[in-house]
Amino acid sequence: MIDPTSAVPRWQQAHAILVQRIRAGTYPPGSRVPSVVALSEELGISIPTAQKALRQLREDGLTYTVPGLGSYVADQPQA
Repeated sequence: MIDPTSAVPRWQQAHAILVQRIRAGTYPPGSRVPSVVALSEELGISIPTAQKALRQLREDGLTYTVPGLGSYVADQPQA
C-alpha cells in the first residue's frame, strides 16, 4: 500500500488511500475512520505521518473530529 521507494511523501500516500476508501464507500458518511495508531499499524507509517494524513482529510472537508471520540466521515454530496 505505502511505497517506501516512491518520491511521493508517505503522508500523501496515506491520504490518497483514505480518500479512495471514503469515495469507494469503505468508510461511508458518519462512520468512524481508523485512529492514528490503527492507521500507523495498518499502513506501516509513523504516528506523526498518520496524524498529518488525517489532518489533511479534515482540511479537505472529508472528515470531522469529535473531541475524545475520533474522526468521522463527513456527509458528501452525491456526484
